[in-house]
Amino acid sequence: MAHFAEINENSIVIRVLVVPDIEESNGQDYLANVLGLGGTWIQTSYNNNIRKNFAGIGYTYDAARNAFIAPICHAEAVLDQTTCRWVCDNAEHDLLTLSN
Repeated sequence: MAHFAEINENSIVIRVLVVPDIEESNGQDYLANVLGLGGTWIQTSYNNNIRKNFAGIGYTYDAARNAFIAPICHAEAVLDQTTCRWVCDNAEHDLLTLSN
């Protein structure tokens, strides 16, 4: 199965759907036209094989980096340009992560 993320006009992911393998090569057309969902769909990889990270609702698609990027966790976080993941040394963030 292939996964596709729908992005809005601000490149924010609003949903992620699964597409049959046979439709993977034309996922945008399949979702938008064949299923009649409209929108802009970009393939994402559950194994992070393409576009750096698996898309989630609220993620941003950065066309220049061809990557899905999670929402920033704190203002002091820095985006790792290689992985397109936020690096944050905020101790409060670590505590919040452990408690969830």
